[in-house]
Amino acid sequence: MRVVVVGCEYSGVTTLINGINEWGNSRGVHHHLDDHFTIPDAYHLSQDEQSAMLSMLPAIKERFQRFQLVYHVRLLHRFEHILLGGFHIEEMVYGPRYYYPGINIEVREYEPEMPDDTILVHLTASAEKLQERMRSDPHPHQLVGEGDVPEILGRFEEEVRLSWISRKVKIDTTECTPGQLLDAFLSESQPLLNNRDMLTRLA
Repeated sequence: MRVVVVGCEYSGVTTLINGINEWGNSRGVHHHLDDHFTIPDAYHLSQDEQSAMLSMLPAIKERFQRFQLVYHVRLLHRFEHILLGGFHIEEMVYGPRYYYPGINIEVREYEPEMPDDTILVHLTASAEKLQERMRSDPHPHQLVGEGDVPEILGRFEEEVRLSWISRKVKIDTTECTPGQLLDAFLSESQPLLNNRDMLTRLA
């Protein structure tokens, strides 16, 4: 499967792509996984490198993000099984607000270059639930403030609606456990699978 999972911070994006990855590994299906589009990249960078990334000038952040989006469009074609967390939709929401205010961006142009079988998964939850998760399990470099949550939820809703990707799934994670979230994805994505992925899942 080629899957792009998006949603407001604390909505379960990392939880879902890790769950899909483990589910695939247990069945001999190995996904390429990239979940490092939120600045700073906490997956591959040291603490010093993360601090340096946070302190980059806005125009450099925008250029870096644009370059890695283009690179990962290429990876969508290279791998039959790939999981991307956040990716270009997240950049449309977070970039102009948090990384490089005042710089106009447009990433919609990348979507026609993506494989036709790409599945866009939109995770959402109630603002109250996301704020509760923020308080109970804060991220080391939390990006979205509690007061921003309602607006950010609306922005993801808008960008997913405007997306040219035709295969879309929306899952409300307000009351989901990680296992229930994975089950919901497997069920709701099934009608969107291409023949290869359907045969893989049946096998």
